[in-house]
Amino acid sequence: MKVLVTGGTGFTGKALVRRLLDEGHEVVALDYQEGLKTEELRQWGAKVVIGTVTNRAIVKEVMAGIEIVHHLAAAFREMDVPNSYYDEVNVEGTKIVLEEAFQQKVKKFIYCSTCGVHGNIDHPPGGEDSPIQPADYYQRTKYEAEPIVEEYFRKGLKTVILRPAAIYGPGDPERFYMIFKRVAKGLFPMFGSGKTYYHPLYIDNLVDAFMLAMAEGKGDGQAYLIADEQYFEIEELVKRTARALGVSIRIPHFPVMPVVIAGHICEKICKPFHITPIIFPRRVDWYRQNRAFKIDKAKKDLGYNPHIGIDEGLRRTGEWYKKEGYL
Repeated sequence: MKVLVTGGTGFTGKALVRRLLDEGHEVVALDYQEGLKTEELRQWGAKVVIGTVTNRAIVKEVMAGIEIVHHLAAAFREMDVPNSYYDEVNVEGTKIVLEEAFQQKVKKFIYCSTCGVHGNIDHPPGGEDSPIQPADYYQRTKYEAEPIVEEYFRKGLKTVILRPAAIYGPGDPERFYMIFKRVAKGLFPMFGSGKTYYHPLYIDNLVDAFMLAMAEGKGDGQAYLIADEQYFEIEELVKRTARALGVSIRIPHFPVMPVVIAGHICEKICKPFHITPIIFPRRVDWYRQNRAFKIDKAKKDLGYNPHIGIDEGLRRTGEWYKKEGYL
């Protein structure tokens, strides 16, 4: 099949494009910028188009002949932009891609949302029916696009919504890098108790979910939380990362509230000067917000079965960071 992957040069998009190509699909990768080693995508056989999902002409152009759309493009950790940029990309951009997919009569539209739409899980583990309580503008705008996806399902476009947990793995230069970097030094300051739950998602497991969602009759009109089999207290995650790297780790504890306050102040001070703050609210939330989920629905409906566990996933990721010179 001919498949469009928006956000196709990013960490998750690139991994998905690789799997699609390996399974014999023709792939168009659309993204607003070149990513890490994007030339590899071209070498593998993907058509790479640089352009934003907010540009209808470009979206219309890349949609020609497409049978399946994986919509991953999103404003994620953009610090040097107004909050309205998140609305423009995550809501209006999604609407444009949906409209053009509907006009093209694609067979299926798979929207990558985020587990963050549920915010802090008050009674872990949470499910798809847990309260919607996004904690920031990224999570809010990702959720605001979900009803638009559902609207197009009612119009006749087959859609599936996936809400991934904390994605990590080889090829990721950002998300888990801060954890690995600190652990590699043998010292990991822990703000708060370290008992907060965190639910990782190894990249291969997530790509499995995207591939399963493509199947005819699977998950139509539904939303699914996608995560690894287990969730962990964040201190346990740090210890397992240390074991994966083969290092000893010290984890001194400090109060979390001063860091929360500093994160908000730092973000407000840096934003007018277009400087990326060294600490900001979303980063601090890692220490204090529970992320723990049930994946029963995805298992039942999609046949999802995360086969890479945390220790193997961390080992592979650590090896990649070392190989690429990050550690």
